[in-house]
Amino acid sequence: MGFVGVLVAALAGWIFGAVWYMALSKPWMAAAGLKVGPNGRPEGDSALPYLLSALAMVIVAGMMRHTFVGSGIFTFGKGLVSGLGIGAFFISPWIMINNAYTGRPFALTAIDAGYAIFGCGVIGAVLTFFLAAPAAI
Repeated sequence: MGFVGVLVAALAGWIFGAVWYMALSKPWMAAAGLKVGPNGRPEGDSALPYLLSALAMVIVAGMMRHTFVGSGIFTFGKGLVSGLGIGAFFISPWIMINNAYTGRPFALTAIDAGYAIFGCGVIGAVLTFFLAAPAAI
């Protein structure tokens, strides 16, 4: 059942990302320096980033599950707070480092780090549903 929980948590994180970036699409594309086509979408838009982000969510959710099990994190509150912490203190600083060295605007860091923080929070909360009640699933 662990793999099902990882997939559901990854899907929840991916869907959250879709909502996050749709809501912030204009400032994100401007901060990222993307050229926008007449349809309002980035030029050269392809399915590859969506597929890679789905794969990345599975990897993140899988490692978060492994960490939660090893740390005894089985409740919604602990999963949510741990997920928020992973996003805020592991992923966001890495995003900031990468963006700083490439001279990207801080707005891009803020948008991407926000997704990392809240997306990991969503993943952590969903994972604990599966970890807390494995017999029910």
